[in-house]
Amino acid sequence: MRRSPKLRPNLWDGMVVLTVVILAVACAAGIWRGSGSQESLTAVISVDGTEVERIPLAQTGETRRTVHGGGYTLEICLTDTEVWVEQSDCPTQDCVHTGHISRSGQSIVCLPARVVIELEGGPAADNGLDTVIG
Repeated sequence: MRRSPKLRPNLWDGMVVLTVVILAVACAAGIWRGSGSQESLTAVISVDGTEVERIPLAQTGETRRTVHGGGYTLEICLTDTEVWVEQSDCPTQDCVHTGHISRSGQSIVCLPARVVIELEGGPAADNGLDTVIG
């Protein structure tokens, strides 16, 4: 009967373990450092690819803006924490149905009017789980 060879760790095994540990520490440091961002949100309104207005939400209270683009009119509502399109005369109403946005990176798009409303600054959007393993 043959004996199985004894497996012993070699230099490459150590390099793989060291690489995995370094990547894990780098990911943990990136997550830890990124979670402390306390910038205020800014709503950026663009019409036909051109920035029309930049509104810091922390200073708005509750305001409304009327934006015209592509032959349509949008009524945009802004508060200290969120933005939404109250009404629009565009045919699809996707911008109205998008609802309230309140996190950095979220946006409302009205294709017929060629209007984009984006939120910048503040904490990044966290829409739940990205991956489930197991």
